[in-house]
Amino acid sequence: MYHLTRPLHSSRRSSRFSAAYALLLGSLSAAAGPIATGTIDNDAQRDPELRAVVQQAMKATECFNNEYDSIVWFKLMEPKLRRYLSDHDERVALLHVVYCETHRSGAAPLPPGLVLAVLDVESRFDRWAVSSAGAVGLMQVMPFWPEQLGMQRRELVSMEPNIRMGCAILRHYLQTEHNDVRRALGRYNGSTRSREYPDRVVTRWTRYWNGADDLGRG
Repeated sequence: MYHLTRPLHSSRRSSRFSAAYALLLGSLSAAAGPIATGTIDNDAQRDPELRAVVQQAMKATECFNNEYDSIVWFKLMEPKLRRYLSDHDERVALLHVVYCETHRSGAAPLPPGLVLAVLDVESRFDRWAVSSAGAVGLMQVMPFWPEQLGMQRRELVSMEPNIRMGCAILRHYLQTEHNDVRRALGRYNGSTRSREYPDRVVTRWTRYWNGADDLGRG
């Protein structure tokens, strides 16, 4: 069970690509926009034990074992994504990856609504987003991860690897913080001394992305 410690648009795609690609090539100073709303701190995601966790998460996983759950998940969440993503196939692909990663076999489950709220606050579902601290993509993964995992930097702007990394990091922090959502979110964002970021994510989770978190729990 997850607990809370306290009560509860953008440039055109071409400019997004230019900013993200400049960053991925190592020119952090060239990334002038779009700036992600999550603004991850430079010290975020640097815990030594995270490397093995994220490396394991990059392996493929089976998903959608329950046909009913998958149908309900899409029917509930797909309409909510329309305000962010105009392309139907992109919406379906994103929901597929989120569902798979939050119900990963052999791993502690994540609330899908919480992950969608992190995506919302961090990048507004813009895979080209770059933060002022250099974090990249949908879940604002720090740019040092590809090198540590033997990946190409351009993979940070790809939907599946970015969400896989982000979910693995968030899951680890939830376990470390004994499912204290706000403390885990603070560590994910590198803002452990501030309530602003956790409060923003929790608000989006409970007010907009709720409704499907219990699917697949048996």
